[in-house]
Amino acid sequence: MAQDESNPPDEVFTIERRGELTVITATEALEQIEFGLEETVSELILETLKHQQQPLIVIDLSRVRYFGSMFLALLIRCWKLVMSRGGSMALSGLDDRSRELLRVTSLDIVWPIYQSKREAIEALQLD
Repeated sequence: MAQDESNPPDEVFTIERRGELTVITATEALEQIEFGLEETVSELILETLKHQQQPLIVIDLSRVRYFGSMFLALLIRCWKLVMSRGGSMALSGLDDRSRELLRVTSLDIVWPIYQSKREAIEALQLD
C-alpha cells in the first residue's frame, strides 16, 4: 500500500520522555490515518513501551477531535503492555465526543481521564 507523504505514520504521535514518564501526544493526523498503516503506527508506540520497566504513560488527545476503533484497539494494546509491566496509563484532553465513545464502550472505567496533560502527569507522578 502506498504511503501518503502528507500523513506519514511517525507524524501521528509525538513521544516525549519526562524522567520516568512518557507522554504520547496524538496529532490531528490520527483522524485521517490511512487504512493499513495502523500496525506501523502501533509499533511506533508499543516499541517505546516494551523497553520500560513499570512504564508511566500519559496519552494526550487534546489535538484530536475524532478517533475510531483502530485507535481504541491501540489504546487497549498499550494498556495491556503497561499493566503487564506493572505500570500505569492515563488519558488526557478528550473532547465530549471522545469521552462519550469511551463511556459507551465502558473504557472510561479502565483508564483515568484528566482534563489536561498537566493534571495527568501530576497524578501519575504521585502514584
